[in-house]
Amino acid sequence: MDLMVILSDAGRGALGPVAAIYALAAVGLNIHFGYTGLLNFGHVAFMLVGAYGVAVTVAVYDGPLWLGALVGLIGAGLLALLLGLPTLRLRADYLAIATIAAGEVLRIVFNAGFAQPVTGGVYGLQQFAGAFYAVNPIPSGSYGLGPLSFTQRDVWVMLVGWGAVALAALGLFLLVHSPWGRVLRAIREDEEAVRSLGKNVYGYKIQSLVLGGLIGAAGGILLAVDAQSVTPNTFNPVVTFYLYTLLILGGAGTVLGPVLGSVLFWFLLSFADSALRQAIGAGYVSPQVIEPADVGALRFALVGLGLVLLLVFRPEGILGNRAEMRLEAGAAGTPRRPRRRPPNQVSGRIKEEAGQ
Repeated sequence: MDLMVILSDAGRGALGPVAAIYALAAVGLNIHFGYTGLLNFGHVAFMLVGAYGVAVTVAVYDGPLWLGALVGLIGAGLLALLLGLPTLRLRADYLAIATIAAGEVLRIVFNAGFAQPVTGGVYGLQQFAGAFYAVNPIPSGSYGLGPLSFTQRDVWVMLVGWGAVALAALGLFLLVHSPWGRVLRAIREDEEAVRSLGKNVYGYKIQSLVLGGLIGAAGGILLAVDAQSVTPNTFNPVVTFYLYTLLILGGAGTVLGPVLGSVLFWFLLSFADSALRQAIGAGYVSPQVIEPADVGALRFALVGLGLVLLLVFRPEGILGNRAEMRLEAGAAGTPRRPRRRPPNQVSGRIKEEAGQ
C-alpha cells in the first residue's frame, strides 16, 4: 500500500471543489437547524432550484450566466416563502415534512416527460458554464505539492468556492453576533419565551428560512458549474443527510462547524475509499471478502460508524459547545429537556439572546 497516494487522494477530497460546495450548502443548513432550530429535511430542494436556475437560463434560453445565478437565487427565495408561510406557525415537524416532500416533488417533476423540453428530463442539461471557465485567470498546468495536485480548472472552482464559503462564514459570524442573530438563538432555545418578550417569532423564522435557502441555492449553482451538468436524480434526499452529517461532525450552531465538517467528511470518505482499494490491490484484503465494486458502499459504512461514535462521546460535534447545543434537545417549537437553571438565570439568558 502506498500511504502517500492514500493521503493525496484524501487531501484532494478534503480541499477540492466538492468539499467547498458542500461546505457552502451546509452554512445555509446551519442557519436553519443550528441557529434557529428549524428541521429542514429537504435542503437539497434549494440546491436543485439554484442549479436549474443557471442551467435552464443559459442552456435553454441562451441567457448570460450571471442572470441564471440570479434566477436560481430568486427561485430559492420563493421556494422558501412557499414552504415557510403555511408551516412555520405550526410544530417543527410540519416544516420537516414539507421540505422533504418539496425536494422529492421537484425531483420527480423535473424528471417527468412533460418537463423535458425545459429541464432535459432524466438526461438533464449539459455544457452551460463555458462563460465561467472562459474568465479563468489560472494558467494551464498542475498546481499543488507532490502527488497532491489540482488542474487549473479545479483551482479556479476552488478559489471561487472557498471564497464563497469564507464570505458566507464571515456574514454568518456578523449576523449571529447581531441582535437579529441573538433572537434566532433564543428561538432555538425557547420560542415561547421569545414571543412573550414581544418578538415576532414567525417573521424571524421566515427570514432564517429564506436566508439559509439562498445560501443553499448558491451551493447548488456552484455544483452545477463545477460539473457542467445537472440531472434531477443528482439532487436526491441523500444529499441533505450528507449535509446533516458534516454539520453534526463539525458542530451545529457554530460558524466554522460546517466548514470543518465538510473538510473532515470528504477527507475521511476519500481516505477510506483509497485505502480500501489499495488494500485490495496489494492483496491485504481478498477480493472474495470485499470486491472493488463494494468499496463505495463500505466507505460510507465506515464513516457512518465514526459518526455514531462521535455522537456517543461528543454529541455537540467537534467545535460545538455542550452547554449551548445538544442535538437531543429538540428543534424550535419542540419542548426541550429542562436544564435546572435558577429562574433569574433563565430569564436573564433569554433577554440577553433576544437583544433586550
